[in-house]
Amino acid sequence: MNKNRLEAFSDGVLAIIITIMVLEFKVPEGMDCNALKPLLPKFLSYILSFIYVGIYWNNHHHMMHTVKRVNGSILWANLHLLFWLSLIPFATAWNGDNHFAPFPMMMYGIILLMNGVAYFILQSFILKQQGHDSMLRKAIGTDFKGKSSPILYTIAVLLANYYPIVSGAIYIFVALMWLVPDKRIERIFNEND
Repeated sequence: MNKNRLEAFSDGVLAIIITIMVLEFKVPEGMDCNALKPLLPKFLSYILSFIYVGIYWNNHHHMMHTVKRVNGSILWANLHLLFWLSLIPFATAWNGDNHFAPFPMMMYGIILLMNGVAYFILQSFILKQQGHDSMLRKAIGTDFKGKSSPILYTIAVLLANYYPIVSGAIYIFVALMWLVPDKRIERIFNEND
């Protein structure tokens, strides 16, 4: 099957996820800077979640460039990823409304962990379909970031009950780790041209 519908649907869902997150902001009462102070936790939570959704969109986009056709397993794995991504607005709002309290921070980490697992599953199904000599297999290499992220999320989830600020720092660290431009797939495409 052609991959175009999968890409278009995924792009649409990710755009809706970002829209839902920004719609959580209500116009503040008052006309000065003090009126914005209560929104600060919500805004910080939104920034981090926006970055995470952007990271997934970017990596999904690059990964899909290595795919020529999709099958039913890939379609379901993609829907599985979109399911977990669609929970980010819930966790974002809950964290922002509760000023990064322990249990919302733990839930945020669980959702981030499940997003990582779902992405790994999608990637695995694509690799299975493409075979051992695929462009994606060459691009992934050792996949240090992909392997270390779930470990860091798990540590953050375990610490959230006692040190929610440390959990938040780990979530930020993982996002920053993924923000460093990853040129693996682009490099493989350039080598094949």
